[in-house]
This record gives sequence, C-alpha cells and structure tokens, in this order.
Amino acid sequence: MIFLYILIGIYALGMLFVFLYSLAQGHLLLSFLRSKKYMGNVSHPVPVSWPKVTIQLPVYNELYVVERLIEAVAKMNYPSKLLEIQVLDDSTDQTAELIQKKILEFPELDFKYIHRTDRTGFKAGALKEGLAKASGEFIAIFDADFVPDPDFLLKTIPYFSSDKVGMVQTRWTHLNKNYSLLTRLQAFALDAHFLIEQIGRNSQHAFINFNGTGGVWRKSCIIDAGDWQDDTLTEDLDLSYRAQRKGWEFVYRPEIESPAELPPIMSAVKSQQFRWTKGGAECASKHAKAVLSQDFPVGIKIHAMAHLFNSSIFIAILLVSLSSIGVWWAGMLGMISANLFRLAGIFMIGFVIIAGVYLVSYFYEKRSFWRSLIQAIYMLPLFLSVSMGLALHNAQAVWEGLTGKKSPFIRTPKFNLESGSGLATNRYIKFKIPATTWMEGILMLVFSVMVGLHIYWGTFEMLPFHLMLSVGYGLVFFSSFKAYGFGK
Repeated sequence: MIFLYILIGIYALGMLFVFLYSLAQGHLLLSFLRSKKYMGNVSHPVPVSWPKVTIQLPVYNELYVVERLIEAVAKMNYPSKLLEIQVLDDSTDQTAELIQKKILEFPELDFKYIHRTDRTGFKAGALKEGLAKASGEFIAIFDADFVPDPDFLLKTIPYFSSDKVGMVQTRWTHLNKNYSLLTRLQAFALDAHFLIEQIGRNSQHAFINFNGTGGVWRKSCIIDAGDWQDDTLTEDLDLSYRAQRKGWEFVYRPEIESPAELPPIMSAVKSQQFRWTKGGAECASKHAKAVLSQDFPVGIKIHAMAHLFNSSIFIAILLVSLSSIGVWWAGMLGMISANLFRLAGIFMIGFVIIAGVYLVSYFYEKRSFWRSLIQAIYMLPLFLSVSMGLALHNAQAVWEGLTGKKSPFIRTPKFNLESGSGLATNRYIKFKIPATTWMEGILMLVFSVMVGLHIYWGTFEMLPFHLMLSVGYGLVFFSSFKAYGFGK
C-alpha cells in the first residue's frame, strides 16, 4: 500500500504541476487577448540623428548559410557610415575562407572579421569578445540561419526612444515552414511563443527574454547587466534576466519579422531542444531565488517562476505518464475509488487550457477558418503527441540543468534547404543514436500495449493519453533514425 500511495502522490504532483503551469499560460492568453494594440504598428518618432549600430553575426562551421546571411545583412537600409558588421567566426572548416571571400564583395561596408581559434565560452564568448571591440551604441544580433529584413534597423531603433529601453526583440518567422510535417509542428510551437507568450508577458511588464537572435540591444545595457556570461547554455535568457532585474525595460514587436530556418530533421530538433531546456533550467537555478527576493509585484514573480521553470513541464509529463500505468492498474484492481478518478479529471483542464493557447495562436493569422479548422484537427493532437514523445529526452536535459551538470554548447546544424541543397550531402549531420532514443522505442511499445489493454478491457479513461504517448514516442523514435525527419 505504501508503494501505491507513493505512486498516486507522484501522479498527483505531476498533474498539479501541469495544472498550475496551464493557469499561467491561460493568464498569458488573456493578457494577449486584451493587448490588441500590440498587433498593429505603433508609431515612434524617427530619431533626429540615427545612432551607430554594430551588427554581430556569431558563426561556427556554417558552410551552407553564411553567404546567404552576409548578403542579407549587406542589403540593410541604414547609413553605411553608421553601420559596423562584425562576423564573429569560430569556424574550424572552410567557412572561414567563404566568409573572408564574401565580405570582399562589399568594400563600401565596414565588415570586421573576428576569428577565434579558442572557442572559450562558445557563442557567449564570441559575443563578449565582439562587444569589447564594437563601436556601435546599439548591437543587433543574427544567427547564421537568419535572413534579416533590409529595413530591420529602421523599424527597431525608433523603439529605443526611451533611455530605459535596453532591448527590442522581433518575431521569428519561418523560411521552410512547409518543408515537412516536422517543420510545421515546430512552427506551430514557436508561433505560440512569439505571439501569445511574448506579447502576454510584455503587455503586463513581466520578464521576457531576448531569443538569442533577431533583436537589438543597447550596448550600455549589456555592460550594465554584467556582459555575456557562459555559465548557462542559454546566454540570451540569462542576460535578459540580469538586465531586467537591474531595471532595464524590454520591448517586443510582433509586427517586425525576422525570417529564419527551422531544423528539418529530428536529430537537429533534439539538439536544439536539449540546449533550450537545459539552459532554461540552468537559468532557473541561477535567477529564481534572486527574482523572488527583489521588490517585484507578486504577479510578475509568479510569471517569472513559470517562465524560468517552464521546461520542467517535461519532467512532470514523464512522471505522470509512467505513474499513470500503475494508477490505472490499481484502479483495475479496485484499490482506487472511482471518486478519486473523477477528482483527478479536474487536472485534465490544464491540458485543455494549454491546447487553447496553441489553437488561438494557430487561428490568429489564418484567413480561412474552415481550412484552418481542418488543419488544426490533426495538427494539435500531433503536436501534443510529439511534445510528449520528447519528454524523456528533454526531462534529462532539465534534470542536468537543475542539478548543475555541465555540458558543451552544441550548435544546431543549418541546411539552407530553400536554395535546393540536400540533406544527404550535409557534412554536419552526425548519425549517432544515444541511449535515450532506444528508451523512447521501449516507451512506444509500452504505451502501445497499454492502448491494447484499454481496448480489450474497455477502460477508456486513460486511452487518449496513452494513445498520444504511443504515437509521440513512436514518431520521435523512428524519425531519429531517418535523415529527413518525418512527413516530408
């Protein structure tokens, strides 16, 4: 009986965490719906004199996209005398030669090529070294897979009219959204973040994050906040919290778009997810106590905790999914009353709220309601299933982040599929299957058996949950072995 109580306790705590997380998400949705003004262009006075801007391009072995990036930045509509472009290159392959050759095509622009042979601090280290040499009052940052709008600076710089504004973040859009089902599912998730979450937080002056690229910093803000630091895998989130804790204001502008590429294969998605979730957990360990101890309104603190610990949702999902098997079996044996099962159903409201956040985001920019409805009928359950299927992989990352286990910064490989370059010849794809992938295959089998048992015995309460877990782990497992992700 003691084991049963422990099992029920784990299940209940996991469901409670999901429920509380969903309440925070629901409140962000309400804030978004109340903030229609954020969806249109808000006029800001054009500067009397435009400031000096440094554009930083952190690069590491980017054969397929670096030329596209340099060409896009070279088209920036901004006074050339007021523009400095730093290519922060840590490459160890022919990328370095490509860069140096490419920038010679633009002699009228102030390109500064900074090559490091020692990758200390990884991306954070490169940005920090570049900042020390930057002459601009403002720092714009673009990762290698971005293709910035030529009017990017003309649109963002006016939002620094107040000296209190330290950073302006723009909305990511997707160059290869329709490449495959995998890229569409990623866009489904990212659009909710950049539409609901970022607007929901910014509209109530809660903590938001610089997303690592597609944004502009005031140089003095970075320095005042302690410069770039490499003790977390998400240096962008870390600096964001340090700056806002010191009183700097951040601005998020969804109407300013920054097109970028989505990872088209599962191994690249997993690499990106691991860095994001582990880095988020590391930032939670670093900043949560300090945020709670500072003089912020209670609502701001609650959203900060939800923001910092949001990656812990994967631990909760993993624990709930595994313990649900024992809870179901105990119910079959009559060891758990039906009333307790009904009470547990209240927590399922959390999944409904989370689904609502993604649906609102999905429908918001769609023109045809009926077509969008048909797409949503399969997109939402597939997205939730794949998110659950990544629970084991991401839970490991979160646990390492919370417990202080360090790991190197692993870049997400870039592809430039829009140019017609194929995946088969991409030299950055490494076919290495970790132990967690085999465990995902085992979990697929376990929950498939559970689906069969539900049907055989007519116990349908947990059938949808276990079916989604079976599908999710199956898609993640099989696509981890395929070069093309799934559903191209």
